[in-house]
Amino acid sequence: MEELKKGLKEGKLIIGTKRTIKSVRKDEVSKVFLANNCPEMIKEDILHYCKITDIPVETLSFDCGELGNVCKKPFYVSVVGISKV
Repeated sequence: MEELKKGLKEGKLIIGTKRTIKSVRKDEVSKVFLANNCPEMIKEDILHYCKITDIPVETLSFDCGELGNVCKKPFYVSVVGISKV
């Protein structure tokens, strides 16, 4: 949770499935966070790419709506990555 808040403050959050997967494939992400109710298909894709690039994945204790609130977005967020740059 602290990592998310720090990433938000520093402007390093990559929000959304497509953007996060692209960044993971380019090895531009230090860690990925998943909401606890993230769709299984998305979860499998993220875990697959993160395993290949050796990026840690953490499943959070809250759902998409709460993750959206933490990221200060007015919509649901299933996947968030923290940029290395």
